Amino acid sequence: QVELEESGGGLVQFGGSLRLSCRASGTIFKIGTMAWYRQGPGKQRELVASITAGGKERMSDSVKGRFAISRHNGENTVSLQMNSLKPDDTAVYYCNAAALTSLFSTPMDVWGQGTQVTVSS
Repeated sequence: QVELEESGGGLVQFGGSLRLSCRASGTIFKIGTMAWYRQGPGKQRELVASITAGGKERMSDSVKGRFAISRHNGENTVSLQMNSLKPDDTAVYYCNAAALTSLFSTPMDVWGQGTQVTVSS
């Protein structure tokens, strides 16, 4: 079993910065793509950013130039640096990862419990 634990959410003022971190733990053979999603009030969950094990990044147009995603494969962690935050960024942010528990296992789609980010105007 693989679990994801997020940290780093909180309340920040318009234009401020926050850094989210997520660590995978459990029976891990390999972690594939890791990603951050968010779900704002009354909105559907959306992809914010993703990064493959090889470091290829994908960013949502709404956060390009403001957010940056990075990962440390040796520690099974992924981070999201969020700058120039706006009230529209207010959401619960979820960590997501594709995880293999063994060489022959089927990749698991694992989700964290989410961390709240609130941006005040």
